[in-house]
Order: sequence, then C-alpha cells, then structure tokens
Amino acid sequence: MNVEAYLIEAHVFRIINGNMEFLVLKRAGSEIYPGIWQMVTGSINDSEKASETAMREIKEETGLSINRFWVVPHVNSFYSPERDSICMVPVFAAQVDPDADVVISNEHSEYRWLRIDAAIESFAWEGQRQSAKIIEQYFINEQSTLNFVDLSEVISGN
Repeated sequence: MNVEAYLIEAHVFRIINGNMEFLVLKRAGSEIYPGIWQMVTGSINDSEKASETAMREIKEETGLSINRFWVVPHVNSFYSPERDSICMVPVFAAQVDPDADVVISNEHSEYRWLRIDAAIESFAWEGQRQSAKIIEQYFINEQSTLNFVDLSEVISGN
C-alpha cells in the first residue's frame, strides 16, 4: 500500500460584520458523490504544487478571485480501495470579498454561504468538518496557537 497526495481541499470564506461564512457547494448529479455538500476540492496535476491546484480549482469551480490565501496546518486523509492507498489531502483557506459573485461550474448544482455550525453539519466527512473548525478558530476565535502559512503573495496572478 502507498501513501499519496493527489487531491486538495480548499475552504473559501468571507467575513461579514465580524462573522465568518464558508462557501459550501453541492455536487452535481453527474459527479462522483452526487448531492453532497463540500468545499472546493480537486486533483493535483503533475506539473502543479498543491497550492497552485487549490487556487486553480477555486477559480474554476466558483469564478471567485482570492484576496488572501493560506496553508492550513491540517492534512485530511482517507483510504482509497480503488488505488489501495492512503491519500493525504493538504488543506487551504482562501478569503474573498464579502460581496463577491459566485459562478459555480457544472461540477456543482448549488452553493450557499454558511456560518461554521451549518457548514460543518453539511460536510460528509469528519476530516472536512475538522478543517473548517480549525480555520474558524484561527480567524475568528483567535485562540489557536497554530501557524497558518500565508501564501497571499502568490495570488497576484490569479
């Protein structure tokens, strides 16, 4: 069995009146895991860094421009029986303007902006819920001792 990293998880959020809202996307009926609510996800291309994949997928799946971008100090993981491997999924956070217009791709059928409790209730997997909690704790509660790596300087071309 191998350990691989071929997917990313990117949580897009906005701050309105001091409240954090997460963008949650509903998978289209034609996609794998149809009808589930999730954050932005995607496959890492051979020529990409994981952070580049996250920025590309955010643009492709939501049409949004990123203002700030961070590496979240959390790695999601799952076992893939098809590949007989453990997939390690790096997690990213992206802040967008509060009034930014979302234009979803055909991979999704709906979107919602949700506060933390509703967002984590909508996610199918515990690792995704944990990622959102870590992000909210870091940006809103300011109780975290975790260090988010700020990659905002790399989004200038986005």
